[in-house]
Amino acid sequence: MDHYFEANRQGWNLRTEAHKSSAFYNVEGWKKGATSLNEIELREVGDVSGKKLLHLQCHFGQDTLSWARLGARVTGCDLSDNAIDYARQLARESRIKARFIRCNVYDLPQHLKGKFDVVFASYGVVGWLPDLDAWAAVVAHFVKKGGFFYLAEFHPVVWMLDEKMEFIKYAYHNAGVIESEQTGTYADRHAGIEYTEYGWNHSLSEVINCLLRHGFQLEFLNEYPYSPYDCFDKTVRGSDGNYRIQGLEDKIPMVYSLKAIKKG
Repeated sequence: MDHYFEANRQGWNLRTEAHKSSAFYNVEGWKKGATSLNEIELREVGDVSGKKLLHLQCHFGQDTLSWARLGARVTGCDLSDNAIDYARQLARESRIKARFIRCNVYDLPQHLKGKFDVVFASYGVVGWLPDLDAWAAVVAHFVKKGGFFYLAEFHPVVWMLDEKMEFIKYAYHNAGVIESEQTGTYADRHAGIEYTEYGWNHSLSEVINCLLRHGFQLEFLNEYPYSPYDCFDKTVRGSDGNYRIQGLEDKIPMVYSLKAIKKG
């Protein structure tokens, strides 16, 4: 398993260098005050002023720091060295108080103490995790009683499709590791980088049942027929500003979100 994590760490180090200057992440606009958060999570997470928020798999911290701008006391964690280095740089440049930790999310209890009002993760995180039960244990470890975990994520139906979004290629449920050779990145498809990545598909039932087993109560599960990001092939932008797969517009779910309360 360590081989998979190490390959993914190296891949995300390469991605980070491409992402920092990409139009997709619009770092310059963010530095001028634009939020990197989407309407879905802003509405569903709600007011975070004064709350302790832990962001798992935070990439280079834009969302983490956007929550801080809204009044949260934030900590972010990510596997990538380059991503965490850049997150710390953004925090310094923006004069935003934040803590960032470089480690595998499974190892976070060894590097961080304390409980949080909110544990947050979003968009392209679950698929890097081979063991969701161990992940849910980490989430439960950090959410205080009465606090909540919030996840906004690409729907597992999307991950069944091939890379060209034309036919079903992968299993809906976890059928083992998926190895793929990558060039470029979703944020810049022409970026001159090449790497091997390893991922795992997870059904909604697997995600939810793992959280329930670790002491959470599901408050809601929402599914959306669009993506706020243009990160898949054959997308078309709707009048609402969101993206759908051409030919499958409003026929398949593309994003889901959930909020789970830690029972106390």
